[in-house]
Amino acid sequence: MTPSELVSDFISAFNSRNLEAAIGMVDDECEYDNVPMGKVVGPEGIRASLEPFIAMCDQIEWLVSHQVESGTVHAGVVMNERLDRFHLGDHWLEIAVAGLFVIRNNKIVLWRDYFDKQTFIEQMSA
Repeated sequence: MTPSELVSDFISAFNSRNLEAAIGMVDDECEYDNVPMGKVVGPEGIRASLEPFIAMCDQIEWLVSHQVESGTVHAGVVMNERLDRFHLGDHWLEIAVAGLFVIRNNKIVLWRDYFDKQTFIEQMSA
């Protein structure tokens, strides 16, 4: 498995709304830095941060437009550009995201997403 394949599997788990499968791909000390919203650490922190929002969504589509990798799943980095889409009620919330994933020993140890918080707020208010 390559670093890009691991991250693609991680994203596929979210697209299937399978938070448990996604959490199974992160290290026990994984830092999830959702840059404009704040950081959490570890599987339980990620679960607590994302589970309520995922529960609100009928569908999730994280569409990767570009992705690059370096290294291996033992010590690697993946960067991607995505459009994260969330179906809420009768509309789609769409957020352009730049993601960074650091991988060690077949697990994600750092997941950092950058996006415009104001765009998110405006779409949530619509």
